[in-house]
Amino acid sequence: MSAGAGDPAAPAVASVASAVAGPAASPPFTPVAWPGLTALAEHPWAYPALEAVHILGIAGFLGSLVMVDLRLWGAGAALPLRPLAALALKVGAGGFALVVASGLLMFATQPGEMLAHRAFVLKMALLMLAGLNAAVFHTRDGLGRADAVARAQSLLSVALWISVLGAGRWIAYG
Repeated sequence: MSAGAGDPAAPAVASVASAVAGPAASPPFTPVAWPGLTALAEHPWAYPALEAVHILGIAGFLGSLVMVDLRLWGAGAALPLRPLAALALKVGAGGFALVVASGLLMFATQPGEMLAHRAFVLKMALLMLAGLNAAVFHTRDGLGRADAVARAQSLLSVALWISVLGAGRWIAYG
């Protein structure tokens, strides 16, 4: 027979259950108690607006990246590669800045949940691989060479960034 709400043994049973279960586990990371982050997480349209800024940044960043990759593959041959890349870098850097700023804010509203989410961890790993690929591309002057290796790296870059997008979208559904 179990202890019910009106049963005098109820507090003792609850006490034993608490002792067996141990202290309540707390998440490894909790949001910083900044009023702005709380408001961002709880406001009905602030977080969706932040997501829209994130998507706008992605569009600017990936749009400029794909434009240079297409030129590297021979599309728009009348356009000089280096000046096109210089313009794309400015647009891409602005988009990337929006992505980083909005992404950090979204992360800060629920860091424990994000770090425990496999899709988020995968997204971060893919981001590191994409960054490494870009570093190798520029270290070996892929734009100057525009050779088969540079074209292969551009394909890898696009594949990695599409995978980053997929993992990012999966965060919402996982």
